[in-house]
Amino acid sequence: MPNVMIRKNDDGCLLFYVAKKDMEETIASVETDTADAWGGAVELTDGSRWYIEPISPPPSFPTTLRFKRAED
Repeated sequence: MPNVMIRKNDDGCLLFYVAKKDMEETIASVETDTADAWGGAVELTDGSRWYIEPISPPPSFPTTLRFKRAED
């Protein structure tokens, strides 16, 4: 379960960065993105999927969270 830094870019899109892999991608979708919770299955623009238990209340960005690869 790598530590992932999530931040907003200048356009307001969320960026997903894994330092150990030097990988940065834009988040395409988040399963749960409400005023009460954030997380679940996260899909990146490169097609990869990651998972984090939904967090309540939603985190403020930038933040570092522990994700795992989602199983297909």
